[in-house]
Amino acid sequence: MHEFSFPTHMILGEGALDEMAAAIQKQGHGQALIVTDKTILEVGLAARLKDALDSCQLASTIFSEVHPNPLEQDCEEGIQCYMDNGCDSLIALGGGSAMDVAKTLKILAGHPGPIAQYDEAKGGDRLILNPMPPLYAIPTTAGTGSEVGRAAVVILRETNRKTVFFHPQLMPTMAVLQPSLTAGLPVALTAATGMDAFTHAMEAYFAPDFHPICDGIALQAMQMVVKYLPVACADGSDLDARQNMLLAASMGAIAFQKGLGMVHSLAHPLSAEYGTHHGLANALLLPDSLALIEQRASHVDQQQRIRDVHQIFTNAGLTAASLVQSVRLLIEKVGIQMGLDKQGIPAGDLPMLAELAFADGIHRTNMVPVTRDDLLAVYRSAF
Repeated sequence: MHEFSFPTHMILGEGALDEMAAAIQKQGHGQALIVTDKTILEVGLAARLKDALDSCQLASTIFSEVHPNPLEQDCEEGIQCYMDNGCDSLIALGGGSAMDVAKTLKILAGHPGPIAQYDEAKGGDRLILNPMPPLYAIPTTAGTGSEVGRAAVVILRETNRKTVFFHPQLMPTMAVLQPSLTAGLPVALTAATGMDAFTHAMEAYFAPDFHPICDGIALQAMQMVVKYLPVACADGSDLDARQNMLLAASMGAIAFQKGLGMVHSLAHPLSAEYGTHHGLANALLLPDSLALIEQRASHVDQQQRIRDVHQIFTNAGLTAASLVQSVRLLIEKVGIQMGLDKQGIPAGDLPMLAELAFADGIHRTNMVPVTRDDLLAVYRSAF
C-alpha cells in the first residue's frame, strides 16, 4: 500500500478502505453521508464501506439516489438527506456521478440553494465562500478521476445541459484507490471508463496552454491506459492492471486541470439528451475528432505532440500508420462497438447536437479551433 499527496491525500492498494476509516476516526466526525447509486448498493460495495466504518465506530447514512448522469434533483434530495441526518462529512462511493453529486452537496452544506447559482460559467464560483464539510472519495471505476478533481458536473433542470461547478475547495480531502473495488466491473464499463481516462489525458496534453507538469502526467497516464486497459478488460480479476488503471484515471484528472477539448464538448450532449455513458460517448467520438485535429495541426509543436502520443501506441505494439488508426485499434481491442447509430442516436438530431456541443465551452481549449460545422461533421462521421 502507498500513501502520497498531490495535493489530495491518496491511499493506493488493498487495505486502503480500512486505512481511510481509521483516518476519518481521528478527525472526530459524528455522522457521514455515503453518496452512491443503487448499483453499488446492490453489489455490496456500500456494505463493505459501512463495515469498515463500523469497525472504527463511525456512524453513517447512505444516500443512493444518484442517476448515471446526475440531475439537479439528486443534489436537492441529497442535501435534504444530509441535513435530516445531522451529517458533518461526505463519502463518495462510486464512479464520477456519485462524486459529482457529493461535491454539489459539499457546496450546499455550506451555502444556500439552488445549486444552479454556483454555475462556474456564470461566475458562480465566486459565491463559494463559506466553510464546507470534508469529502472522502472512493472510486469504483477507473475513468473520471473525479476523486482528485475540483469540478462537478450536473444536468440542471432549467437548461437540461451538463453544467460545471468548479472551485478548489471541491477537491476531496482524501482519495481511496483500492483495486478490488473495481474488480467486479463489467468489461463494457471497464472499457468505457478506461477510454474516458485516456481522453482526459490526451486532450490535456493537446490543450494549448503552457503547463509542463500536466503534460508529463498526461503522457504517463496515456502510457498506463494503453498498457493496462486491455489487460483489465481481458481479466477483470487482475488487480495489478486494476490498480494501474485507477492511478492512470487519477493522473488524467490531474492533467486536465490544463484543459480538455472538442471530444468532451461533443460527448456532453449525448449524455444530457440520451443518457449515453460519458466514457462511451468519448470513445465513440474520439477517432473522428482526432482525424480533424491531425488534419488541422499545422504548428511544429502540435505535430510533435501528435507524434508523441502515436509513439505510445507503437511502443505498446498497437502499430498503425496514424494516431487515429492506433486509437481505433485500442478501442477495438477493448471491445467497444463504434457508431452513434448503434447507441440509438437519431440522425435527424445531429444538427441540434452540434449546436449544443458548440455552446459547451470546453472545446475552446482544443488543440485547434473548431466551428459548429466542424462539430456537426464529426458527429456525421461517427454516425
